Amino acid sequence: MKPTDRALGIFEAFESVGRPMTLSELAEAAGLPVSTSHGIVRVLMERGYLYLTSRRKDLFPTRRLYDMAAKIIANDPYLERLEPYLGALRDATQETVIVGKRQQNEIIYLSVLEGPQTIRYSAAAGALKPLHSTSIGKAMLSRVEVGELRRLLAESALASVTDHTLTSAQALFDDIAQSRERGYFVTRGESVSDVFAVAVPVDVNRDTLGIAIAGPRHRMDGQIERIAALVLDAKRAIEQSKP
Repeated sequence: MKPTDRALGIFEAFESVGRPMTLSELAEAAGLPVSTSHGIVRVLMERGYLYLTSRRKDLFPTRRLYDMAAKIIANDPYLERLEPYLGALRDATQETVIVGKRQQNEIIYLSVLEGPQTIRYSAAAGALKPLHSTSIGKAMLSRVEVGELRRLLAESALASVTDHTLTSAQALFDDIAQSRERGYFVTRGESVSDVFAVAVPVDVNRDTLGIAIAGPRHRMDGQIERIAALVLDAKRAIEQSKP
């Protein structure tokens, strides 16, 4: 495990456990030897990222990481421009709004605004998803030149994520081609079995992102065209707005 993986594992352990921990508890939660954790913890404490609570000398993160992340996010070259439109989409659809970007053969979620419904699609920013089984992935693939797309799909391992995932290169190619003509891309239980999603590609700052609306099948089914119209309106407004 690389040093960066170990340090991130410390914070992911706190995220998972959700409470202060002793050094031994933290090491176990992070899957690291106590000796290794001790060295990492010492550096993090020296840099102000961890502190000792009064009870049993438990360790817990300070707000430094949170404040640093807030400053970084405030200057995100994409989200700063998209944020007003994302909130409006969530309010209009009452479903979860996702912004994603292609990262080699995956989609990375840059932002997730969960819908207000009790039963909703949930995900986290930073999550990595397959290109072929997500609506944003299909939207990204639609920007690939036709000949190159055929080759890419033919050479890709289109793994079955659910029983509904398109694992045939020809079926996926046809789906993307048909969706390109109507302007939006849909997954029907292809990434999560009971979740439908609608996505469009959006040109932002000379790059292409994907914006998707995702929700449970029982609410999304029958609403695809209405939701697609809302996302397409947002796409036009974003692309016409000043950078």
